[in-house]
Amino acid sequence: MLQVSIADAKNTLTKLIHRAEDGEVVHITRRGTRVAVLVSESQYERLGVRAERDCWQAIEEWRRKATFDWPDVSDEVVDGWRDRSLGRDFAWPE
Repeated sequence: MLQVSIADAKNTLTKLIHRAEDGEVVHITRRGTRVAVLVSESQYERLGVRAERDCWQAIEEWRRKATFDWPDVSDEVVDGWRDRSLGRDFAWPE
């Protein structure tokens, strides 16, 4: 397992990519703490990550899977949560 700092990774990115292509896992660190991993495309695909999915597709998938147990709250209770104050006075400076 290879471990390099972000600064070293910036300076040797091409070499690190070649090592990842050869099957080596490269851990990238910030102040000694691992923050990222560089792996080959084939290793990435084996992880089962679906990179083609966009944000909206992820939301739609979450909506299909999500189940909600909504509490039984009356409209009167919800109205009680509202702030009925007039707020503060405000004027733009001239």
